[in-house]
Amino acid sequence: MRIILLGYGKMGKTIERVALERGHQITARIDIDNKHELETAEGDVAIEFSHPDAAFDNIKSCLNRRLPIVCGTTGWLRKKSEIESLCQKMDGTFFYSSNYSIGVNVFFKINEQLAKMMDKLVEYDVSMDEIHHAEKKDAPSGTAITLAEGIMKNLSRKKRWVNEKTANPDDLFIGSFRIDQVPGTHLVKYESPIDDIEIKHTAHSREGFGRGAVLVAEWLRHRKGVLNMDDYLEF
Repeated sequence: MRIILLGYGKMGKTIERVALERGHQITARIDIDNKHELETAEGDVAIEFSHPDAAFDNIKSCLNRRLPIVCGTTGWLRKKSEIESLCQKMDGTFFYSSNYSIGVNVFFKINEQLAKMMDKLVEYDVSMDEIHHAEKKDAPSGTAITLAEGIMKNLSRKKRWVNEKTANPDDLFIGSFRIDQVPGTHLVKYESPIDDIEIKHTAHSREGFGRGAVLVAEWLRHRKGVLNMDDYLEF
């Protein structure tokens, strides 16, 4: 499989290593200094882990060229509906996940199930912490937002997430911390005067994210439409 890498930072390099180990070819490495090369780059699929400011244009360019794209960049999702509409219009292929770790996606399911169980236990208040490396630009992380959405879908007393301390009981607080050399930790806490319940996922390296992105790209090549990790995990 011929892969175009969009973004060649730490994640891009991890994806490259995993892809090469699995027998694939990297045909282009597009970053801020050579972004114009995307217009002529040839490949079977693009994997996009760039920057929030670049992701939308990168994805749009791929869809306009009918190039299947796997995206893991967060921080641009206010425009996601526009991308999904373009994908449908172009009969294209767009796969988005806030996190490509298989373990994290299992964690998403556990999080939703726990929120459903806690819905009637109003004495418990819920909050979240997310910790990432100091170079991560967006906060909260896309993974934290996905967790928050899973909670709000199943816990009726929380109406929106916020990234700062609040006294509003309708708000779900997400604390964001940036520490050097931390791949990613997400903690969901239910606290009451009597006891606390916590679930946590800790990534030990970027390996799981990179491997997941490449596995999805392999699966994606001959599929159409707007897809996500639920579609992949069903497979």
